[in-house]
Amino acid sequence: MSTVSVTITVNGKTQTAEVEPRTLLVQYLRDNLGLTGTHTGCDTSQCGACTVLVDGVSAKSCTVLAVQADGSSVTTIEGFAPFGTLHPIQQAFWEEHGLQCGYCTPGMIMTTASLLARNPDPTEEEIRHELHGNLCRCTGYHTIVNAVRKSAELLASGAEPAPIDQVAGN
Repeated sequence: MSTVSVTITVNGKTQTAEVEPRTLLVQYLRDNLGLTGTHTGCDTSQCGACTVLVDGVSAKSCTVLAVQADGSSVTTIEGFAPFGTLHPIQQAFWEEHGLQCGYCTPGMIMTTASLLARNPDPTEEEIRHELHGNLCRCTGYHTIVNAVRKSAELLASGAEPAPIDQVAGN
């Protein structure tokens, strides 16, 4: 099969690769770049585990072809905060117990980032509406909604990424 050259800025670094036109963005991120924090959960765009930011907007990377992302800027969970730190949204998910097994968490965090960029003080209804495309099979959504609210508070206060050992109490 023929290939197409794509250039995508991923986590701030420009990446150029030859891909088959049918390559999904999630496959490109995981298989070509080794960024396995973006999960493949359902292969039908129902679960949201593959959510990343494309030009700052949340997108299910299992529904985007790598060729469609050509020229775009993509942020994955690995590029969300400097290595060894937690972004305030990640910190809020930790503090509010908005995660258990962690499989859905990267997608939840990226969806939260997109929501809070558009609406820094969402209502509970707006949070639940935004998260409707992200499934979690381990925890109730109550703690996830609390984590999104806490995220909004931390961002509004000007919180910056913090060293993991400070957040986790290690």
